[in-house]
Order: sequence, then structure tokens, then C-alpha cells
Amino acid sequence: MLHLGPLDNIVQFFMKGGFFMGLLLACSLAALTVILLRLSGLRRRAVIPPLIEREIGKMKPGDQPEHLRHLVQDDDSALSNILEVVVRPFELTKQEIIDLVQTRARQEIVRLEGGLFILEIIVGIAPLLGLLGAVNGLVRVFGNIGSGVTSTADLKGIAGGIGEALSTTIVGLAIAIPSLIAFSYFSRRIERLAVEMESLVTDLIEKMFHRIRPKAETESAKLEEAVQ
Repeated sequence: MLHLGPLDNIVQFFMKGGFFMGLLLACSLAALTVILLRLSGLRRRAVIPPLIEREIGKMKPGDQPEHLRHLVQDDDSALSNILEVVVRPFELTKQEIIDLVQTRARQEIVRLEGGLFILEIIVGIAPLLGLLGAVNGLVRVFGNIGSGVTSTADLKGIAGGIGEALSTTIVGLAIAIPSLIAFSYFSRRIERLAVEMESLVTDLIEKMFHRIRPKAETESAKLEEAVQ
């Protein structure tokens, strides 16, 4: 009797799943690719460069972002692409800059979410493909039953066929569950990064448009307070 090794058993397990098992394997490769790309693309340093974050923190109210402008030009992170519309050397009002920032921020969030829709699709279709593969296998098994069961060997063959038919369901769920976890994690991470970027951009805009009251105006205000 031929004894198969663990690797051979795994190969046979997937081969017996048939056409639907092939679709599930394709789904698993797609999900794994998206997860690896998002793990790399959603690193905090890749989205919010520490150098640019420190530069914003060092700026004082009323300072002009000359150095920050050069840093942003040499960087392709999401934060830099948003700040690019803030530090442009154009005479824009505060509200105009805020409107531009909101538009650019939506574009960058969509870019950060790139590929997540694939995970969302896989979460939905992987269990369905597994169920469809199981039903297809059960149809074949019960079709063979119609020819008659004559021995214990036939009963074992039918039981084995049912087990093979249900293998696609197992694989479908095994793909959908990690994909759902990854989708939820990345969605939450993008939300958190978006909040951090919003805080940094708001801080920069407030510093750029900070207005120090003239000395005469300050003394006049103090005099009025003293009179009252």
C-alpha cells in the first residue's frame, strides 16, 4: 500500500476540490497580494513622514513654510500630497486653502484604500464559492448512490466523496475569515491615519494664518479695559 507524504496529501486535497477549488486558490492569492501591499503602503512612516511631522511641529505662529515646501516637493507620501496645496506660493484665503485640502484629502484617502475593495469582494464570494463547490460535489456523490450500494467499500467511498465535497466549504471559510480581519484592520488604520493627518494640516494652516495684533491695537485694548 502506497503511503503519501504530508505534501502529497495537501496536493491531493486541493486537486479533488476541482474547478471551484481552483477559483478559491485564485481568491487566496489575490487576498494575500492585497494584504502584503497594504501592510507596506499603510506603514505610518510611509503615510506621515516623521521629518515633515517634526517640521510642522517646529513652526511658530506666523512663520512661512519655506523649508516645508522643499520637503513636500521631494516626497510622495499622502501627507505631502495634501500639504502641497497648503504651502503653494499663491495668495489664497484660508477658506480657499481649506476647500483645496478637503478635495486633495479625499483623493489621498481613496489612494490609501486602493485594493481594499478586492478584500471586501473576497470576503463575500469565498464562502459562496466553497458552498457551490460542496453542492456540486454532493450532486455527483448522490448521483452515484442511485446506481446502488452493494458493499461496505461502497459506503466508505460515498462517505469519502461527501468529505471531499465539503472541502471547498472549509477552504472558502478559511480564506474569508483572514480577509475579513485584514479588511477591518486596514479600514481602521486608514481612519486613524486620516485623523492624524487632519490634525497636522489644521495645525499648519492655523500657524500660517496666525495674525499678531499690532502694538498700538493692543495698547488701545488695554486702555479700554482700564477705563471700563
